[in-house]
This record gives sequence, C-alpha cells and structure tokens, in this order.
Amino acid sequence: MPRERGEKVVATNRRARHEYTIEKTYEAGLVLTGTEVKSLRQGRANLSDGYAYIDGGEAYLDAVHIPEYSQGTWTNHSSKRTRKLLLHKEEIIKLSHAVSAGGYTLVPLKLYFSDGRAKVEIAVAKGKREYDKRQTLRERQDKREAERAMRSRNRLGD
Repeated sequence: MPRERGEKVVATNRRARHEYTIEKTYEAGLVLTGTEVKSLRQGRANLSDGYAYIDGGEAYLDAVHIPEYSQGTWTNHSSKRTRKLLLHKEEIIKLSHAVSAGGYTLVPLKLYFSDGRAKVEIAVAKGKREYDKRQTLRERQDKREAERAMRSRNRLGD
C-alpha cells in the first residue's frame, strides 16, 4: 500500500508543446538513486533540455536536470546523468519504430509522482516549423479575444 495517493507534479515542459506537435504520449517509470528521489520530492527538476532515446532495446532519458540534494553527502548524484526508463517491451518497439520512421523525436512532457512512484510522461513528437508556431500563437490569441468579448457582452446583457 503506497504512502502517498494521487499525482504530484514536479516539473512540466511547457516549451515542448510550443516547439513540437504531440502525436502520442506514454507513461514511463524512472530508475533513480535515493538522492534523486529526495531532490524531486523537494520539487526541483528541469525538463526543458531533456530528450529520450532508444538504444539496444532499452529506453533512456537524457539531459534532464535534477539538481543535487542539498543534504546529500559524497553519495550525491550527478545532476544531468542518463536515466533508464521503465517501459513495456511492446511500447519500446512502438517508440523505436516511430523514431526510426523519421521526423519524430521523444520528448519528456511531465515529471511527477504517481502513488509515490516517480514517473515521466514522454511523447512521440514532430518538430514544428516557425510558421506553425506563429499560427498556434495566433489561434490561441484569437480564442482568448473571442472569450473576452463574449464575457463582456454577457455582463452588459444581464
């Protein structure tokens, strides 16, 4: 029986949703050391430069910054080490086929604790072009303005 219930988000990669078109997401476990878990429980992590890759039938997460634990001693971890992802074999095969098809990459979207266990949400993503990014921003701004106009109209109509 886990001590913690529910989901506690440690870090999100907001830039990934701007830079990439997300095709499909997967939840993966992480192989971590004790000081990494303690540092994550303090809510400290950075996913912005991170990426995942498949090598030899295993999935790895690289360039994710988990700072050293403040009360750690000589047993502290290195902050940007490569960490192994825990996925089912079928999921690893699907991910490797998607990446090898070309144009797709694996990006971490969210790092969180689910019922006390560290998890990462990775996505199969395709990079956006500059005009796609501008189009997305424009659509979001237009939607926001339309909602604002509807709110003000509803207030005046009451």
